[in-house]
Amino acid sequence: MNIKSITLIMACVIGLSTMSFTTNGASTEGKESATIIWKAEKVTGKHQGTVNFKNINWNFDSNGTLESADFTVDMTSIAVTDLEGDMKGKLQGHLSSEDFFHVEEHPEAHFKTTAVKSLGKGAYDITGDLTIKGITKPLSFQAQVENDGHMKHATATVVIDRSEYDVRYGSNSFFKGLGDKAIYDDFTLEVDIKKH
Repeated sequence: MNIKSITLIMACVIGLSTMSFTTNGASTEGKESATIIWKAEKVTGKHQGTVNFKNINWNFDSNGTLESADFTVDMTSIAVTDLEGDMKGKLQGHLSSEDFFHVEEHPEAHFKTTAVKSLGKGAYDITGDLTIKGITKPLSFQAQVENDGHMKHATATVVIDRSEYDVRYGSNSFFKGLGDKAIYDDFTLEVDIKKH
């Protein structure tokens, strides 16, 4: 039940030296797209949904190797996809509230690259600073980039510990005796970016 969004990932568009684009996260076949799916678990179940990139800025060297990847995520776009009706609306509202991401005060999350290491065969280690709710912490993750000659396709799975960003609701890191009401601190972002 606790989403997270955030921002991250990496990779792709390997034919350009510098590129930036803005996307609302909509995925249209044959066109550039960028999506983030969040997945969070609690003792008694799990939830998932989406959150959108606001912008993505990539830098590549003359050989097409990724040098940096900076992102902004639109936290006001948090959506729940595994519920319908009133339950869907209630959870989305709760995730946007002060209990979780307080999006009215913190409408954006940011990732700024500090280091990129090519692992070969389209794989990268990316390290940077992730800012959520005005709190900045270091974050590292791996990204994979594939190129079929027409489309660059970058994917990554990123695990974030929400307790590091003062997202306290239902967390055993802040409250004891929650039992089966506890929500795990780690949540996962599955990132998928496609670009011609």
